[in-house]
Amino acid sequence: MVEIDGLHWYAVYVRSRYEKKVHQILLEQEVVSFLPMLDTWKQWSDRKKKVSEPLFRGYVFVQIDIRKEHIKVLDTEGVVKFIGIRRTPSIIAAKDIDWLRKLVREPDAITRTVASLPAGQRVRVLAGPFKDFEGVVVKEGRESRFIVFFDSIMQGVEVSIFPDFLMPIKGTVPSHEDSAAKSSLAVEKHFLRF
Repeated sequence: MVEIDGLHWYAVYVRSRYEKKVHQILLEQEVVSFLPMLDTWKQWSDRKKKVSEPLFRGYVFVQIDIRKEHIKVLDTEGVVKFIGIRRTPSIIAAKDIDWLRKLVREPDAITRTVASLPAGQRVRVLAGPFKDFEGVVVKEGRESRFIVFFDSIMQGVEVSIFPDFLMPIKGTVPSHEDSAAKSSLAVEKHFLRF
């Protein structure tokens, strides 16, 4: 185990369908835990019901001092392991946790989660609840879809957003799309007037 000082966020991988239980046990043990949940509608043959499901199946996030609390987390029923490289747990950036909190507050914009990052234009969101998110455009149209990808857990979330809210990130615009880059600057100026 690598020596890392202070509180940091980590992702733990848990047994299938144990996310809520692990989250609850960790909270009872006074471990700071975060489980991003989304409310969705499930249709059965005889009824339709609103249920809360984890945004990322198999993951729970904890904020701990890894040197002092990693055994407590690993000994929690349902926890399989810390997510990391070899035997070193990967630190999750606090901004990624903040982004996840914003994402779950806007459930209607989320279309699905993905486990890989598709090729496409990297963009930054200029306005709205996802302002300053960065991602990759997946589908263009009246309502673009882009993916916010969390490298630390190799998972992404596909979000619906209006194309006017997106600006290509410099250095990633293909040369045949210079006009798109110019139009994004006009969009950026438009938002500065608000």
